[in-house]
Amino acid sequence: MIMPLAYRYSKKIGCGASPSNYLFRAYFSLCLNGYSKQREAAPFDTGVRVYKIIMLDINGILGLAALMGGIKHGEQSYNDDSARSYSVMILTAMGVSMVVPEFIPEANWKIYSGFTIGAMVVLYALFLRMQVGPHSYFFSYSYPEKRRRKEPAETGPAPVSLAVSIGTLVFGVVVIGALAEVMSKTLDLGLEGTGAPPVITAILVAAISAAPEILTALRAALANRMQSVVNIAMGASLSTVILTVPVMEAMALYTGQPFQMAMTPVQTVMIFLTLIVSAINLNDGETNAIEGMTHFVLFATFIMLSLLGL
Repeated sequence: MIMPLAYRYSKKIGCGASPSNYLFRAYFSLCLNGYSKQREAAPFDTGVRVYKIIMLDINGILGLAALMGGIKHGEQSYNDDSARSYSVMILTAMGVSMVVPEFIPEANWKIYSGFTIGAMVVLYALFLRMQVGPHSYFFSYSYPEKRRRKEPAETGPAPVSLAVSIGTLVFGVVVIGALAEVMSKTLDLGLEGTGAPPVITAILVAAISAAPEILTALRAALANRMQSVVNIAMGASLSTVILTVPVMEAMALYTGQPFQMAMTPVQTVMIFLTLIVSAINLNDGETNAIEGMTHFVLFATFIMLSLLGL
């Protein structure tokens, strides 16, 4: 029941740039951070969890959607201003919060954590202000209207109160988060003794939690609406970093236990390779099957590295 509801919600805000969608996805990433067989170990490897979600978003969702849409429609147009804005924001946020911490002395981690929280909040606040205000046109694209047979005018849906909308969103987030936790434990028990890598659980739960976005992106690509795909994939990646990191850093400061925000060298290379490829592919306002395949190959590489424990 929850998944169809989540899919209809995601389809309704299919632009992928809604602030509520950002909060929805950030909560998923926090849920993903909350379970692991090594959960009791310290410091907690938050950066690795964020890395996995971004690999799913940019290389998995964007790659598969661009590949399928390119095969069906050839070149698909979108607003390249949105792609450039997302790319530079993701690169800055990840660099500040997940690469630089590797070089911060352990004695100064609290000072840098406080700085990271402030930097992410300011960065997101300005981005959100520009996205819904002066630069809102960056994240939209005018497609030619299809000629349709005139139909009788229908009355619009009855307005829904803001309180009901917020309550429904919060309820859905809590329920799906709880189900993700239950599912992760069930998968851990089911895979125990099979020899399967523990990372399989995290990947499966992340894929299922992102199912509404995946379905919406694929439908948009097949309908030749690549702007929605870019907003969904890049917007979800940005929200994962820029909303999850401040919360986790605040928790670290509260508990006095540092979280491991830095990634391994292999993961750092994969992140920068992904961002470089996306910056090149999403720079001309059109995607095609070749560009989609490059991202999908990177996603397959991520899966292989995960299975190898890297």
